[in-house]
Amino acid sequence: QVTLVESGGGSVQAGGSLTLSCAASGYTFNGRCEGWFRQEPGKGRVVVAIALADGSTTVTNSMTGRFTISQDNAKNTLDLKMSNVKQDDTAMYICAVGNSLGSGVQCQWNYWGRGTQVTVSS
Repeated sequence: QVTLVESGGGSVQAGGSLTLSCAASGYTFNGRCEGWFRQEPGKGRVVVAIALADGSTTVTNSMTGRFTISQDNAKNTLDLKMSNVKQDDTAMYICAVGNSLGSGVQCQWNYWGRGTQVTVSS
């Protein structure tokens, strides 16, 4: 049984920084098919930053250069480092892990956390 628990969310002023962490139970982060998504009320989930099935990483265009995804092996956490945050970054941030679909870089997302709220103010 795999469980994912996010932490680190809260209120932050525009232009500030924040780091989110995803702790896993029953799973060891390995750099593939692991990532962060976000969701606003009434809207669908969108990709923030993910490690693809081949081990490469991708960050959504509007967040490129501001957000980075990393793995802390000592703590077995998947972290999202956010800098120069904007009001549009306000959302529930959700951690997920999965496995390769068998070809290419795409993943099947099998497990999801409940999320941690990030609110950006001016």
